[in-house]
Amino acid sequence: MDNTKQTFDGPKWHRELGIFNRIKPLIILEGNILDKYVYPEENNYASKGEILDLNSYLYAFYKNLGYQHVIFYSHIRGFFTDANDSENAMDEFGKLVNQNVETQGLNKVIQAQFTGRAPTAPDVVSMALEQEVESAVIIMDFVSRYIVAPNSMQQPDVLSFTKLQESALRGKDVEVANGVRLKNSLVLLVNKVNDLPSWLFLDNPSAKTITISTPGKDERFNFIDTQFRSFFDSDIYREDMAAYQGESGQDAIYKLKQRFTGLTAGFSYTALNGLSLLSRKQRFRISDLCKVVDLYRFGITDNPWQTLKHDDFAHAEEDFRKRVKGQDLALTRTLDVIKRAIVGMDGLQHSSHTKPKGVLFFAGPTGTGKTETAKTLAQKLFGDESRCIRFDMSEFGQSHSDQRLLGAPPGYVGYEAGGQLTNAVRDNPFSILLFDEIEKAHPTILDKFLQILEDGRLTDGQGNTVYFSESVIIFTSNLGIYVPDRDGGRRKNVTPEEPYEDVQKKVRAAIENHFKFTLNRPEILNRIGENIVVFDFIRPDVAADILASLLERICENLLRNKKIGLVLDERAVAELNALALRNLDNGGRGIGNVVESYLINPLSRYLFDNRVEQNADIKVLSVVAGDIKSIAETPAVLKCELTRHDQGEA
Repeated sequence: MDNTKQTFDGPKWHRELGIFNRIKPLIILEGNILDKYVYPEENNYASKGEILDLNSYLYAFYKNLGYQHVIFYSHIRGFFTDANDSENAMDEFGKLVNQNVETQGLNKVIQAQFTGRAPTAPDVVSMALEQEVESAVIIMDFVSRYIVAPNSMQQPDVLSFTKLQESALRGKDVEVANGVRLKNSLVLLVNKVNDLPSWLFLDNPSAKTITISTPGKDERFNFIDTQFRSFFDSDIYREDMAAYQGESGQDAIYKLKQRFTGLTAGFSYTALNGLSLLSRKQRFRISDLCKVVDLYRFGITDNPWQTLKHDDFAHAEEDFRKRVKGQDLALTRTLDVIKRAIVGMDGLQHSSHTKPKGVLFFAGPTGTGKTETAKTLAQKLFGDESRCIRFDMSEFGQSHSDQRLLGAPPGYVGYEAGGQLTNAVRDNPFSILLFDEIEKAHPTILDKFLQILEDGRLTDGQGNTVYFSESVIIFTSNLGIYVPDRDGGRRKNVTPEEPYEDVQKKVRAAIENHFKFTLNRPEILNRIGENIVVFDFIRPDVAADILASLLERICENLLRNKKIGLVLDERAVAELNALALRNLDNGGRGIGNVVESYLINPLSRYLFDNRVEQNADIKVLSVVAGDIKSIAETPAVLKCELTRHDQGEA
C-alpha cells in the first residue's frame, strides 16, 4: 500500500472562492457556515493547518489576495473588522465611507441597521463597493436572521436587499499594486440560500452561490494527518509511537488514519476537534483511536460487536434451528452475513466505513419464520430479544409518512417528539431493525432507505444525525408469493408442491421485477445486493417438528408456572398433526392457531370448569370428536384424564 502523505490543496469551496472572487461581485456562502475550518496554505495572515472560524478564515483569504479593507457586518454589532487587523483599520474604513466610528469596549464599530424604517447598513455597503479609492470586501454574517421569511418581507426590507443587489452590480475594480486590480465584493453568509429572496440570486449574472459542505474524505484525512499528535496525551503518544517504527509501523499508522477517516464520514471540523479533545481527555492509546468514535456517537467504548466471541456463534445454526424449523438454507445465508460482520469483513468491498453491519431481505410465504429469525438474531447478538425493533411498513403507505419515521420538520406538529425510527436508533444503536412488509411503504420512504444503506446515517427533523453503522437492517416481504393476473386480481406464483429451488428462483425474479419495473427503483435492489434470503414453505415433515416444539413449550410452561403436568396421548398428537396439515397455507402461524383452537382454548375451559389451579396431572386423550378427514369443520372436544395431587383422582 502507498502510504505516502496525501496532498491537499484546500476544500472545494475554498477553490471555488478563489476562482469566482475576481469575476462575481456578489458571493453567497451557504451550508456548513457555523463550523470551524482548517486553513490549507501558509500566508501572512494564517498558518497552514490552523483551525479558524469562518470570519477569521475569510479575513485571511481576502487579505492574502491584497484587499485593503476586509469588513464584517452583523445586524447586532454593526460593521467591524477582524481582531487581527491593524488598530486603525476601522478608522480608515470609516473615512472611506464617510461614517462615524464608535468605540465599544475594546472594539471599534460603525453602528448601522439593516431593517426597519431607516436602514443605514445598505448605504454603507453601497459606498464601500462603488468607490474606486481602496479595495474592499464586505462580509455580512447571519443574513438568514435579517428577515423572518423571504416570501413575506416588508417593503423596507425589500428596499434593503435591492440596495445590496444594486451595489454589487455597480461595484468597482480598484488597482492595488503593479496593475493588479481587485473587484469590490459583497459576501453573504447564510444557512441556506433559500433564506434569501429568490430574486436576489436567481438569474443574477453578478451572483455566485457556493456551498460549504461538511469535510470530505480528503479534508478529514488531512485534518487527522496534521493533527494526529493532538489526539493523544503527550506521554502516551511518545510511548506508543515507539512501537510503530520502520516501514511496517508507518504503514499501520497510515491504515489507522484511513480507517478513522472512514468512520468520521459526515463529521464537521468542530466534531473532529471534539474527538481530539475527547480522545486526549480519556487517554486513549493509538491502537484504540477508533473507539473514540463510538464514545462520541453512542457514549460507550465497549462496542458489543467487538466483544462477541467465536464460541458465542460456534453452534449458532443449531440454536437457530431450535426456534426456526425447516429453513436450513435461509439460516445459513443469514448467519453468513452476521459472521462476516463479526470478523470485520463487512466493509472490505466498500470505501465507506459507516454502512450498516449487515443488510438482509427476507422473502417467502407468511408464517415461515422470517420475524422469528430476526428476534433470534437479536437474542444471539445482543442478549435481548427486545433489541429487534420492528416497524410495520403497512402503516407508512402515505407520502407524508416519512415524518413519522424521521420526525416532523421545524414548525410542524410533532416536531419536538422526533421520529419513531431515529429515536429508536438513537436510544438503541446496537440493534436489529426489522422493516416488515417493506413493499407496502410509500416510495418516498424507500428514498430514505437508500441513504441508510449507502451512508449509514440520517438527519432527523431536529437536525440531529443518527448513525446506523452498528445496526443490522432486515426487510421482510411476501413479494413473489402472489403475482397480478390479467383480470386485475392475483394468482399464486409458487405453491408448496414445488421444490425449494423453484420457489427461490421465482420469488427472487418477482422481487427484481417489482423494484426494477413496478417501482422503477433498481438502485434499492443494488444496495441489498445478493442478500435476498428466500424462506421455504412449511412442508409436512417440518409441520410435525413445529407442532412438537409448540406442545413441548406448552407442557414446560404449565409445569413451571402452575405445577400441572400435561401429557398428550398419541391419538391427540395425531389429531393435532392432521389438523395442522390442513392449515399450512398460513405456515407456522397456522399451526399455532390450530394448537390455540384445539388445545389451549378447550384446555383452559377444562381447567376452569373443574377448578384446577395447580398440583395436578392431565392426560389429553383426544382433541376432536369423530373422524377428522370426514368433516369440514372439526369441533374441539377435549377428552382428558385428571389426577389431583392434593385431592386424589377425578
